[in-house]
Amino acid sequence: MSGYLFRNYGSRYISILSRVWSGNSQMMKNSEAALRKTLEAKFPLAKNIVVSDISGGCGSMYEIFVETTEFKGLSTVKQHRLITETLKTEIKDMHGLRIHTSIAE
Repeated sequence: MSGYLFRNYGSRYISILSRVWSGNSQMMKNSEAALRKTLEAKFPLAKNIVVSDISGGCGSMYEIFVETTEFKGLSTVKQHRLITETLKTEIKDMHGLRIHTSIAE
């Protein structure tokens, strides 16, 4: 088998094209707009919500920034936990997530 189209993963070969195709289905599940919409519903008072796909477009890793007064009185860990709980279904399909939060003035 050609090393260009197939890769050896343990005892089996997987087509590079099938890996790309399955990656695109993940992108459709988790888009920047869909994640932002979910966060906007959870944090209606947010001054700023930014969701960026930092995986090169495949939808496997995101960077999220949420600035809201709803974080007032909460530790950073609790702020981040609110975000991960809000996106718990979406996170299952991700490789990684960077979260940044801020308390709006």
